[in-house]
Amino acid sequence: MTSEVVNKAAKWDETFNRGDTVSLGGFYAPEALVIPAGGAPVKGPEAIGKFFKDLQSNGFAGHKIVVDSVIEDGNTLIASGKWQLNGPGENGATKQYGGNWVNVVKRNGADLQILLHTWN
Repeated sequence: MTSEVVNKAAKWDETFNRGDTVSLGGFYAPEALVIPAGGAPVKGPEAIGKFFKDLQSNGFAGHKIVVDSVIEDGNTLIASGKWQLNGPGENGATKQYGGNWVNVVKRNGADLQILLHTWN
């Protein structure tokens, strides 16, 4: 199961890093929530895709996910790990940001869909 989540996380990174935020929204279930650190919740694939598009338009790129843990309970998984992202720093320099993330994921047939995505 962990390898399936690792593969999905790698595809998420690849999709984000090529700037395909419409497809990125497709990783999320219709009822999904993204709760950014210190920010307002974002609901649904279209709004989530727009959230990440706005993030990229502010100079954030080079996302990298590391999966540290996967807990499975039936069709529900809880995945967690570390993330890194490059973005604007002081005086136009690039700064590396990072922290912890948690996803609650549901199995939808052969696919995995994110129900909740949050980070610090």
